[in-house]
Amino acid sequence: MKLRYKILGVIAILIVVGIASLGVVLSHDSACGTAPPLAADATPMKAIVYRCYGSTDVLKLENIPKPIPADDRVLVKVHAASVNPLDWHYMQGKPYIMRPSSGVGAPKSILMGADFAGTIEAVGKNVKRFKPGDEVFGDRDGAFGEYVSVRENGAVALKPTNMSMEQAAAVPIAGVTALQALRDKGMIRAGQKVLINGASGGVGTFAVQIAKNYGADVTGVCSTKNVDMVRSIGADHVIDYTREDFTKAAVHYDLIIDNVGNHSMGEIRRVLNPRGALVIVGGPSDNNWIGPLTGLVEATVVSRFVSQKQVFMLADANKDDLDVLRELMQTGKLTPVIDRRYKLSETPAAIAYLQQGHARGKVIINVD
Repeated sequence: MKLRYKILGVIAILIVVGIASLGVVLSHDSACGTAPPLAADATPMKAIVYRCYGSTDVLKLENIPKPIPADDRVLVKVHAASVNPLDWHYMQGKPYIMRPSSGVGAPKSILMGADFAGTIEAVGKNVKRFKPGDEVFGDRDGAFGEYVSVRENGAVALKPTNMSMEQAAAVPIAGVTALQALRDKGMIRAGQKVLINGASGGVGTFAVQIAKNYGADVTGVCSTKNVDMVRSIGADHVIDYTREDFTKAAVHYDLIIDNVGNHSMGEIRRVLNPRGALVIVGGPSDNNWIGPLTGLVEATVVSRFVSQKQVFMLADANKDDLDVLRELMQTGKLTPVIDRRYKLSETPAAIAYLQQGHARGKVIINVD
């Protein structure tokens, strides 16, 4: 028996040491590297890049090689891009749990940005969906640059003709997140009472409009300065969180989309119908190790013991859902809300502004 306990003790020590070592490795930030010289045959383009993890100070506007589209890709001249929380997570390399895929010590890819809108300049020989001159929008690494190369069957779609490049660039991540949160995770139906916590933000402004399109009775939660705006995009009811706590009211909801994470799951469940659904889209990221994924852990545990559905989600950008959003915009049922506009060289300031958490709709980068 003593030998067994000794062996178990050694195993426990090895596990603790292994976890501690992994923690040290994942949380280590390497020094910033320098930009290598461009190859003699490379065509330069301007892009925002980062060669190490950190604050917005690590973002640099550099000349990098212009991409050459492969046979199944299109080359897009980017006119506008938009900023998302995802951008600063990659910039900081946090939560650390993402680093095995994004890069340990330093980023694997130096490219920044995801949402873009632009004009196709060239297509690969196997491309059938698009042609040079088509105006498109989509999701692709490197959107904070003059050009991106995108797979024909990737997250790219024709731009609605009634939308500007700025408006189209605002859509991909936030719009797809709102659509999938309501339709796929929340299983929204006409006539339901739906509450959008954080209705004035990037995802929230899309969620209010999409929920109304499904025929829901929509309540938006926002600050005083955004009440009129949230009402103007279709909310049936607007709660000013500086004056009223929706979790203490008598109204109950069939579906709650939480973009903020400023209430505990227990508090939100009090105003959720017995068979209602809570979809957690965003939340505080103070935990350097798993960040907003704390919502995933809590939702997974709690949902096993209650009748209410609780789910944490991450969006999956794809061409089919971009086409759904395109149709909603083309028919006037969805209009992006734009807060501020920045030049490409001002991208660090744009990300810093979004990090403050008070953006009203989307923040745009004009690449032209």
